[in-house]
Amino acid sequence: MLVVSRKNGESILIGDNIEIVVIKTEDGTVKLGINAPKEITILRNELLTQVKDENIKASQMNSSLLGKLKK
Repeated sequence: MLVVSRKNGESILIGDNIEIVVIKTEDGTVKLGINAPKEITILRNELLTQVKDENIKASQMNSSLLGKLKK
């Protein structure tokens, strides 16, 4: 993992076409801006985790319901 310090308005580059800019720091939070090509998917990790967890629950529920139907 690369760890860098940046101030408001400063940025880091990932490859040739992704730029992450520090927009604002306040009260222990950081607001970031991401410039990337449209074909690059950008997701918040906690959102992706939540969707995966919901998909697992739905799959388990469907398996349970199918088991009851077969009886």
